[in-house]
Amino acid sequence: MKICCIGCGYVGLVAATCLSDMGNDVICIDVDKNKINNLKKGIIPIYEPGLKDMLDRNTREKRIAFSTKIKEGIQNSEVIFIAVGTPPDVNNCADISAIISVAENIGQYMNGYKVIVNKSTAPVGTLEKIGKVIKSFQNKRIKYDLVSNPEFMREGEAIKDFTNPDRIVIGLQSEKAKRIMTSIYSGLARTDKPIMFTDIRSAELIKYASNAMLATRISFMNEMAQLCEKVGGDIKAIAKGIGLDSRIGPRFLQAGAGYGGSCFPKDVKALAEIMKANGIEAKILTAVDEVNELQKRSLIEKIKKLVPVLKGKNIAIWGLAFKPKTDDMREAPSILIIQQLQELGAKIKAFDPEAQETAKKILQDVTYCDDPYFAVKGCDALVIVTEWNEFRDLDLKKVKRLIKHPNIIDGRNIYEPYEMEKLGFNYICVGRKY
Repeated sequence: MKICCIGCGYVGLVAATCLSDMGNDVICIDVDKNKINNLKKGIIPIYEPGLKDMLDRNTREKRIAFSTKIKEGIQNSEVIFIAVGTPPDVNNCADISAIISVAENIGQYMNGYKVIVNKSTAPVGTLEKIGKVIKSFQNKRIKYDLVSNPEFMREGEAIKDFTNPDRIVIGLQSEKAKRIMTSIYSGLARTDKPIMFTDIRSAELIKYASNAMLATRISFMNEMAQLCEKVGGDIKAIAKGIGLDSRIGPRFLQAGAGYGGSCFPKDVKALAEIMKANGIEAKILTAVDEVNELQKRSLIEKIKKLVPVLKGKNIAIWGLAFKPKTDDMREAPSILIIQQLQELGAKIKAFDPEAQETAKKILQDVTYCDDPYFAVKGCDALVIVTEWNEFRDLDLKKVKRLIKHPNIIDGRNIYEPYEMEKLGFNYICVGRKY
């Protein structure tokens, strides 16, 4: 099938690459000329395990191409995926101006029946707006179908999530569109992981509801971790105990330094605004967001327990990205933590396996180190903010020799408190005995 994917950001590039790997002819369109030129050279704008190899393979097979010519992409395709950014505006609502701009182009350039699929996270009712815009820009009436197909890809696991999804959600109104979407995804659907067809508005809400639910689980566990620290419980044991309940399950029950990224913070706030606009007080979602912000700030108080006066002190940070296996710094807890430490007069040495170049655009006056050992050398404390697997396998005896004072604040609970105590560290983690 001939597919056009408009938007070469995280969602668009991963989706387009996977669709081409499934045997479709895909053209990727973006307004950023530099990004398109780099993609033509095999230089990808994001870090995602396995993506470059898959992209290179399909480029060689000529199943995927890149262009800034949106007219060409629209007219030469049967199915058009919209995968542009919807960042929060000043009111925390999703800014859908890029989606509307794409709709204008589709209306102006479409030359025959198209299935127009929105993968961008956008408020309920967005697809109806897309339809109105397309009609207003058409020179003559040409039939098309609109589809809502939200993505559920996790950064760091995106290819796996696209090719082996828990479910594929498709909101539509037409049998013809249903046949075409079924054809595209037929190789991915399984009995236990089905294609779920629903109405358009429900599909638009499912993405927001999913992310808000997962964020709620995280904030709940972070609040429970605070209670554990007061009464002496162990949040790891609590997570295991409630996760064994089949009604709850074990995922997204880990306490830590708070969630970040491009989805959870934005979508929680956006869904709260959608509810408010419809006369519903978003009490739970407001609390989820507030708990998350408090959790990010709570690490500073933990640091101060071991380093009461931070002015002039050297603090090492391991992990800058909002999660492992990505270089994404959007809403990363490390940003707030580092900025607060700098305000208190601390000097920062930081290491992250992938996110340092991205971090340099956001965090100034930070010494970025080539390896985690150099980052801790001569420091008064080490703060672990992102749970990269590399950190679990390091030589902690070497860390103890290099660090000035053996203080570790583990914001992701990657080590066992009793083992750290045996090694001679002053160790503070989240919601566990120390």
